[in-house]
Amino acid sequence: MTVTGILLAAGRAERFGSAKLEVPLPDGPDAGTALGVVACRRLASVLDEVIAVVRAGDDALRLGFEREGARVVVSPRADEGIGASLATGVAAAQASTGYIVALADMPWIEAATIKRVAQAVRNGASIVAPVFRGMRGHPVGFSHAHRDALLGLTGDEGARSVIASHGHQLALLDVDDPGVLQDVDTPRDIAR
Repeated sequence: MTVTGILLAAGRAERFGSAKLEVPLPDGPDAGTALGVVACRRLASVLDEVIAVVRAGDDALRLGFEREGARVVVSPRADEGIGASLATGVAAAQASTGYIVALADMPWIEAATIKRVAQAVRNGASIVAPVFRGMRGHPVGFSHAHRDALLGLTGDEGARSVIASHGHQLALLDVDDPGVLQDVDTPRDIAR
């Protein structure tokens, strides 16, 4: 069973003010590595296939993701929002039986958490998400049963509508990983 990581990296980073996914982490084991590349590295360390979705012209990001073993696809509809980019990634994962949807601005998710989400999908979970201290986070896993719904996404809502429509199928995994809630929206977020 092939569960594919879909790394969403086609946003504009308007709140950040610059190409945030290329900003190096200041400390820790990944210090000096671009935060988007770290997020890709985590996915690639536990999944057989990772598809990174970027916007046209993000050549530095493309190269960083390819060095981590990801297949990079350009979202032709990136300006429509994260839903359109997610649909692009799922379309590129033609032989997959499940998807782990991850955000490239969340570099602190532990590989063990990604592995647990993927294993839950392999074991038959329809939709699965990690929970840290009662709060649902990322990445979110989807079985192939949701492929058509994911392919139909548009706008800036991501997969929320798919989860809302199938909430009774959502399995929650308690994890001891605060990274599932930590994203980077502003330069201040990197320093925490």
